[in-house]
Amino acid sequence: MKFVVSSTELLHHLAAISKVISSKSTMPILDNFLFHLSETELTITASDLESTLITSMELDNIDGEGTIAVPAKILTDTLKEFPEQPLTFQIDSETFAVDIFSDNGKFSIVGQDGEDFPELPELVEDSASSVNVSHAVLQKGIEKTLFATADDELRPVMNGIYVEISPDFMSFVASDAHKLVRYRRSDATAEFESSFILPKKPASLLKNLLPKEEFDVKLEFDDKNAFFTLSKYKLICRLVEGNYPSYNSVIPSNNPNKMIIDRLAFFNTVKRVSVFSNQASNLIKLNINDNQLVVSAQDIDFSISAVERLSCEYEGDEIEIGFKSTFLQEILTNISASDVKVELSDPTRAGLLLPAETDDEDEDVLMLLMPMMINA
Repeated sequence: MKFVVSSTELLHHLAAISKVISSKSTMPILDNFLFHLSETELTITASDLESTLITSMELDNIDGEGTIAVPAKILTDTLKEFPEQPLTFQIDSETFAVDIFSDNGKFSIVGQDGEDFPELPELVEDSASSVNVSHAVLQKGIEKTLFATADDELRPVMNGIYVEISPDFMSFVASDAHKLVRYRRSDATAEFESSFILPKKPASLLKNLLPKEEFDVKLEFDDKNAFFTLSKYKLICRLVEGNYPSYNSVIPSNNPNKMIIDRLAFFNTVKRVSVFSNQASNLIKLNINDNQLVVSAQDIDFSISAVERLSCEYEGDEIEIGFKSTFLQEILTNISASDVKVELSDPTRAGLLLPAETDDEDEDVLMLLMPMMINA
């Protein structure tokens, strides 16, 4: 088998799919890219069994057909050192020797039999659902929720993004039991109701691929796997099994105390004041009354404390509530509006943080943060 390919174009495709390869793989064959040559196309696959990324390149000069597994690390490391130039790959299908010819050199590596590569999962037609989703909606849904997923070995369902599709909306939900994010779009709908839990790793792979996408993404899923078809890539991933907790029951509906505040000023104050919080708890206190927010923290062990005042718009009774500053900073970072609206009911119940105004009326962003006990 023989083919000619641009060094930078090949590296671009390999770099995108190499992120799926795991350094802790128990199957040595998974440390390789699977190259499949057909008449006009080179298809390259990388997998860690749970997630598989496939990319294809149209090539003009291909001689022969077949598959071979090529060591991923040495190939990408080699390609990084080449300037843009055509490379000729010559592959012996019996010994799996791969010779790469550049303008002024030859590089030889040994591949493995492509037949040893694990077979890709197939979509089970009877239980499959299919929908086209805007690449921008999918990208934003993942970006807004990925940070709130958990790392909980005992409850694997919390370690992914819960994706809900219905005739009215599409929503992305993530929670680690301390914070919860719900990103909902009314302009992305399907003719059916369904849901699945997308694991963290394929979600972050999609997050890297989607910004370069220009077309809708074809999303297909059954009980076990999801298939995302982009224009140049295809991602297949095993879904998290289990039922996602009923998150709507956690969102408090009656919140009489409402504050609107400049997001960046609030974020910077929390960041400064949190330096003085106890390192174990990261507790900061918010006291809100009469259009003024007082943010304070103290660490009794080191006799240090900090207080900062900010003006805000506030409706409601005076309230003092404690939050973990690292979580509060994460949430404020992931709200894109200039002003943020904070809704509270009492110091023991979750606080809601929402954008005060939204540029897109089809978009609904809700972030929830559980309070911490303030030891008086």
